[in-house]
Amino acid sequence: MILVTGGAGFIGSNFIMQWISEEKKSILNLDKLTHAGNLNNLSQLEHHNSYLFFKGDIRNRTLVQELLNKYKPKAIVHFAAETNVNRSIYHPEHFIQTNIVGSFELLEAVISYWKHLPPTDQSDFRFLYASTNTVYGAIGPQSSPAQENDIYAPPNIFAASKTSTEHLLRTYHQSHGFPILISHCVKNYGPYEFPDHMIPSTIVNALQGNPLLIHGDGSNLRSLLHVSDHCAALRLLLNKGTPGETYNISSDREFTHLNLIQSICSLLDEFKHDSQYKPHASLIKFVKEKPGNHRRFALNSDKIRQLGWHPKESFEVNLRKTVQWYLHNMPWIENIISGEYRDWISTTHPETVTIGAS
Repeated sequence: MILVTGGAGFIGSNFIMQWISEEKKSILNLDKLTHAGNLNNLSQLEHHNSYLFFKGDIRNRTLVQELLNKYKPKAIVHFAAETNVNRSIYHPEHFIQTNIVGSFELLEAVISYWKHLPPTDQSDFRFLYASTNTVYGAIGPQSSPAQENDIYAPPNIFAASKTSTEHLLRTYHQSHGFPILISHCVKNYGPYEFPDHMIPSTIVNALQGNPLLIHGDGSNLRSLLHVSDHCAALRLLLNKGTPGETYNISSDREFTHLNLIQSICSLLDEFKHDSQYKPHASLIKFVKEKPGNHRRFALNSDKIRQLGWHPKESFEVNLRKTVQWYLHNMPWIENIISGEYRDWISTTHPETVTIGAS
């Protein structure tokens, strides 16, 4: 069994579903269910005998220790975090508490558990931290993509909080020999992304005829990776990664904000040919640049590719599949937007909730 924190979020839920499908091993999910945490992402696993869910806060060291001692996981995959950059600008305290304090409390509990394992189990144990490409800061349009040994220059509170946890992890590795792995991934896209992010929000707004806002001139460059490829990379790191090492995960493609929005609009024109808002690109509206909207983030992923990883399908194929998924799962989005999901969680779930079997 492995333990995943933040497994009800976008990347975490995709990782859990892929893990159970491909690894055929048990998994324990600990999630506080705040903001982007959504149990509906994992509804298909509700009665799966390899999946166990607990509602709880990673800052609750006692709870984490109880779960570790009871279920004895062989690895931790740490996703739990506040992730929205815009939210970090206006509510930095949430990012400090969850991403730094929460990670510290989690680490203290896991270190205590790990130290009492037999030597062979200690050696085989892994703590994989899913960090972010933004720790390196923005780079120039002609600069080479960031490499694992580049100097960190976090441009916002979100990136700074993730950087802080990385430093904590490396200290634990150096001081105790604790077997950590750190990953940096570019922007993910795919099923179950919370609708306050660009791709799902573009789809929802276009279907409703709302303006598709592009901040600045739309020339900001981003690499994008389908979430299934990211999850496959993390599974590979658990099996082949070297403890103490950092790995960048990225595609070789970069896109401007404008190109991406236009691509989504073209797909919506194709799939929703009877839409009264067609062509959907006519909804694009340029507005003032927002704080922290940096020109370019990019990663060099040669290191993990040497382990045998590479994206399975092209961006064009995966974007098409992603837009189709959201069009076929609009009730999932509507449930979140309407607030029904939040009401359901608050009224039906106590502090600790178990779904599935051990």
